[in-house]
Amino acid sequence: MDEITTASSSLAADASPKDAKEKRQLLIVEDDEAFARTLARSFERRGYRVLQAASLPEVEALLTQHTPGYAVVDLKLKGDASGLACVQKLHAASEAMLIVVLTGFASIATAVEAVKLGACHYLAKPSNTDDIEAAFGLKAGDTEVDVTNRSSSLKTLEWERIHEVLAETGFNISETARRLGMHRRTLARKLEKQQVS
Repeated sequence: MDEITTASSSLAADASPKDAKEKRQLLIVEDDEAFARTLARSFERRGYRVLQAASLPEVEALLTQHTPGYAVVDLKLKGDASGLACVQKLHAASEAMLIVVLTGFASIATAVEAVKLGACHYLAKPSNTDDIEAAFGLKAGDTEVDVTNRSSSLKTLEWERIHEVLAETGFNISETARRLGMHRRTLARKLEKQQVS
């Protein structure tokens, strides 16, 4: 497995020049370590060099050494921190950077704000790697992500994440739904469709 660089790791040892290689470099700003790890592995399999951060200070630290071509930013970070500040900082570092914002609490107002701050698209969680890559290809203001290449079953990334959180919570559906940012009944229906008890 490729090495995943985090803001807490030694940046000097992993630093690379800001050149063409940075174009396939992806920054994941997500405070849920398990979800970030799952997403990172999925993007690594697609040939991206993945960096991770969980807060604005970590994003700022990474930007001193790297200028990724892509970023995936969770809207709601730990505490009351907002991913919008990270979007603003990333866009200021590179206007060419393609930024997709993920959220479990989608609203039109925050979607508009994210795009104004520099995001190219805004996706509701759970979104898989295909959705995110498709969103990178959209221009600001486009609303549709091409979903024709998805598998017919639940999206792989979503399903992996659901299983991961279910295991963490001892298969407590209410707590799993809360952690995933979805309604309990929605999660129950997804599990029922997959015949998971």
